[in-house]
Amino acid sequence: MFEKTGGSLALTSLNHISLVCCSVEKSLDFYQNVLGFFPIRRPGSFDFDGAWLFSYGIGIHLLQSEDPESMPKKSVINPKDNHISFQCESMNMVEKKLKEMCIEYVKRTVEEGGIFVDQIFFHDPDGFMIEICNCDNLPVVPLAGEPVRVCRRVSFKNFHSHQQQQQQTSQVVQCLPTIHVNGDYSTPCA
Repeated sequence: MFEKTGGSLALTSLNHISLVCCSVEKSLDFYQNVLGFFPIRRPGSFDFDGAWLFSYGIGIHLLQSEDPESMPKKSVINPKDNHISFQCESMNMVEKKLKEMCIEYVKRTVEEGGIFVDQIFFHDPDGFMIEICNCDNLPVVPLAGEPVRVCRRVSFKNFHSHQQQQQQTSQVVQCLPTIHVNGDYSTPCA
């Protein structure tokens, strides 16, 4: 266990996540056209292939794998896997868009004390898990004995409350046949 010696690191925010890719081109297409990130300048002094993207206050740094064929392949969407989560304005719109793009996903609803949180999980081209949710429905409540920290969240539009209550379910939605739009999101490293 880490002893507190003068407090934790003085951090200000999440800057970026870094992902190793089978194909930087496929990942660029996915993060731009599915998640809405835009490419930004990357230092030219790097001696390896990659790309940087930015949106929603965070960066995604894509790094070309030196050996794409040896990268693990994930096909099962497991909500308990490592993932990054994005807040959205409309879960219905997200689900509609994923169906239009024929991206396989798992949908869940979690209830805590009468508060409902909808979640949609899917993979990027390399099998990294993405979650889209309305997690702001659930308040941030410090555990007893922990110092209270203020959490500021940016809302681009008024947030609408959950309109329909659902039982906690896990449902896989898959489109057949797969439609390829600027790349194959369902077959990593093919």
